[in-house]
Amino acid sequence: MIVDNPKIDLPILHLVGEEADRLGLECYVIGGWVRDLFLHRESIDIDVVVVGSGISLAQAVAKRLGKKAHLSVFKTYGTAQVKRGDIELEFVGARRESYQHDSRNPIVEDGTLEDDQNRRDFTINAMAICLNKDRYGELLDPFGGMEDMQECTIRTPLDPDITYSDDPLRMMRAVRFATQLGFYLDRETFDSIERNRERIKIITRERIAEELNKIMLSRRPSVGWLLLDKTGLLPLIFPELAALKGVETKDGKGHKDVFYHTLQVLDNLSMKLSSEQMQGKKSDNLWLRWAALLHDIGKPKSKAWDDQAGWTFRNHNYLGAKMIPRIFKAMKLPLNEKMQYVIKMVDLHMRPINLIEDTVTDSAVRRLLFEAGNDIDDLMLLCDADITSRNEEKVRRFRKNYELVRQKMIELEEKDRIRNFQPPVRGEEIMQLLGLEPCARVGELKNAIKDAILDGIIPNEYEAAKAYLLKIANEIK
Repeated sequence: MIVDNPKIDLPILHLVGEEADRLGLECYVIGGWVRDLFLHRESIDIDVVVVGSGISLAQAVAKRLGKKAHLSVFKTYGTAQVKRGDIELEFVGARRESYQHDSRNPIVEDGTLEDDQNRRDFTINAMAICLNKDRYGELLDPFGGMEDMQECTIRTPLDPDITYSDDPLRMMRAVRFATQLGFYLDRETFDSIERNRERIKIITRERIAEELNKIMLSRRPSVGWLLLDKTGLLPLIFPELAALKGVETKDGKGHKDVFYHTLQVLDNLSMKLSSEQMQGKKSDNLWLRWAALLHDIGKPKSKAWDDQAGWTFRNHNYLGAKMIPRIFKAMKLPLNEKMQYVIKMVDLHMRPINLIEDTVTDSAVRRLLFEAGNDIDDLMLLCDADITSRNEEKVRRFRKNYELVRQKMIELEEKDRIRNFQPPVRGEEIMQLLGLEPCARVGELKNAIKDAILDGIIPNEYEAAKAYLLKIANEIK
């Protein structure tokens, strides 16, 4: 079959074919770029498999492109990369692989195109298109990848038990592709993941985190997390999330299943973020999604029965925030400002809800603005996504009250400039005005000024803050 698609006529692909012919090498574009070609998805990373030396072909292509190209050679792995503009070409020699039971790192030997296609993870990633001139555009699809794409199916080229046992990361990749593409796992593929799930323990947490982040960035991340749960992988890679599952009933009263609620919140947020991105707005997409996934992670530890109120989860936001550093460390997620952002979102996610349930005071809104800082819009987006009640009247009431909170925020921000503010009178000036050495009292005075501004006792202005300082100086000793 000759592929009839204008994208296959890229000048750079013709150039690769010409250089391969000159060197007497067979070469094919293979894998994700071919799959995305038929799925009409954008893809700029092009994998080229060469029956022979991939490095030699890469060097020839880079030379032909001249100064426009950047060549990187990785002799240890027998691969090379050529970049030009937005296009990235990865060259590798066709190979066959064999595995040892305790490692996903293969023993590699030179092989044929057929050998190379046999080692691929899924049928939709095993399709190849020839780039040699006399066969240019010819599709080689030995495992029915085209048919599987039409059927929206993820299936392994060979026996899935061998595929997953050899490289258990492929189980995560199966879930990730199903989530990203909106495909189904073939029954044998699904059952094999269940059988081989314990093999995931030999995969590094970094590689697992990489797949999880791709799942999180999908249009409906819940699909991936549900598949991880159904295949039995979830308790092995994220036991804290698996612990959210289940409903306990007492005296006829039950609570919502926190696991399914969490996934609904995550999907709600993902749709909101996708909508904002389409409107050209910038958002901390990935880490806000992680905050959504973790927002109720503290509920199992905080769950308690109250004879009057029923099931309660008091301070679950605080307990959840305290759990995040350990979770991020175990999962090899970044322990930097991204983690701190997630901690902040989880810790604060109940504050707007408490505001709408109580009287919306200026003081409470100022404090929320101050603590959330520039992340206040993200926090409100998360809280809006957290409304999952089936009671339409309750949902309408919550959304109306949220709008009142938002309006109050806008008014107070314009008036008092609270977001990320620092007390107008600095510590050095406090010491100078009151003849103090550095001590705890200076910090207490600064906090008193801050609290006075947040409580609306004084405006966020220098003269007012200085006058207030002199007034209370004798009260704080």
